[in-house]
Amino acid sequence: MAKTASTPGGSGKASGAQKEKDAPPPPEPLRVPVADSHTHLDMQSGTVEEALAKAASVGVTTVVQVGCDLAGSRWAAETAAAHESVWATVALHPNEAPRIVLGDPDGWSRQGARAPGGDAALDAAIDEIAALAALPQVRGVGETGLDRFRTGPEGMAAQERSFRRHIAIAKEHDKALVIHDRDAHDDVLRVLAEEGAPGTVVFHCYSGDAAMAKICAERGYYMSFAGNVTFKNAQPLRDALAVAPLDLVLVETDAPFLTPAPYRGRPNAPYLIPLTLRAMAEVKGVPEDTLATATAANTARVFGY
Repeated sequence: MAKTASTPGGSGKASGAQKEKDAPPPPEPLRVPVADSHTHLDMQSGTVEEALAKAASVGVTTVVQVGCDLAGSRWAAETAAAHESVWATVALHPNEAPRIVLGDPDGWSRQGARAPGGDAALDAAIDEIAALAALPQVRGVGETGLDRFRTGPEGMAAQERSFRRHIAIAKEHDKALVIHDRDAHDDVLRVLAEEGAPGTVVFHCYSGDAAMAKICAERGYYMSFAGNVTFKNAQPLRDALAVAPLDLVLVETDAPFLTPAPYRGRPNAPYLIPLTLRAMAEVKGVPEDTLATATAANTARVFGY
């Protein structure tokens, strides 16, 4: 039976039929095949097979399925093992770590009864992430990092503890480190410097400004841009993209979130990558095919496929 792309454990989202009804139309196909460097197929409607076929029909031939908790990371590894065009990353999302420590191990995307947590529970969960990271189809450790928006002061120590452990796992297994950075730019850069960054670092859904993009470029960190780069109020993101070196730029959906204009607010999916990529090419002042060739090569280099 095909795996239905819904969050493991469920979370009361809109029905698949409603999502499909609201889905944006497919864009004009790309001439140069590309990858979606960060997506969450397990939070999207339909089957994995349907999502991959729809993406391939517009030139998105590879996707990186990203884990955010234990259940999602297991699913990412299983899905990548079953599909040649899917690679996986595994991790505890920054907002997941405090929930485990504070006694809610059921996850950032699900509701469940509180249970005893603590640092030991977090360490046990991260140990399982480490085991998954050793699998050949798992090509990255993430999304990990720091989130000062969703987590309050009581969860910051757990977030940083988790982030440091994930950095160590990425280095141990020589896998890309995929970073979630929300309202925490300085602290993320500080922890990376203190721990020593892995050989490959990706700032997923890049959210910094042009000054930070220059710092990332100096340190060889990749910057992955999502559909929000197309939003009217996102000029700082476009300014950052403009100064980001072409060989350090990736494109992603973060689907089902951050659907690019003109479909903001409707469900996102890998097949909408062409909309974001074309907007990015305009910002960079390069032909669409040039940016597609660069992002495809960059993504393959980052995840080693």
